[in-house]
Amino acid sequence: MRYSSKCLVTSVLTPILPTMAIPDEPPGKATKRRRRSAATVSRQATSRQGTSRQGTSRQAAAEAVNGRQRKTSVDHSKQWTFLTNHAHVLILLHGEPELVLREVAARVGITERAVQRIVQDLEEEGFLRRHKVGRRNQYEVLAQHSLRHPIESHRKIGDLLKLMQKPR
Repeated sequence: MRYSSKCLVTSVLTPILPTMAIPDEPPGKATKRRRRSAATVSRQATSRQGTSRQGTSRQAAAEAVNGRQRKTSVDHSKQWTFLTNHAHVLILLHGEPELVLREVAARVGITERAVQRIVQDLEEEGFLRRHKVGRRNQYEVLAQHSLRHPIESHRKIGDLLKLMQKPR
């Protein structure tokens, strides 16, 4: 009789490892019963402690079984800003028109490819002009255009850039 290595390892380790069944399994569902080791269950339980959400243990168990990890301790104060990445790129290129896009990406905190798409968007809409200087690009922000959203369309790009200018 031949055994595969997976079958042999499973048959040897299964009696050794303590296991627990998944809590809150839906009744009447004809699925394979999945089992997790006690270490995995305790690790996931400790990672969920301190969360402000109640009543999500079933969802958390399902996510853990499906192999997805849920972030529990996230600092929400650093997830969003009042200005978009488009505004960040525009402000940086206005202040330093000779910046390389890799440096812009590092300062904004996004990928270089995302900065390339943003620069392309800004050029297509007429907010930015690219000039080739040797092997490098230099950027000119066209500050006379109005902001795009109806709420702020009474203001010009130059107003935003003036507001965001660093004091000297």
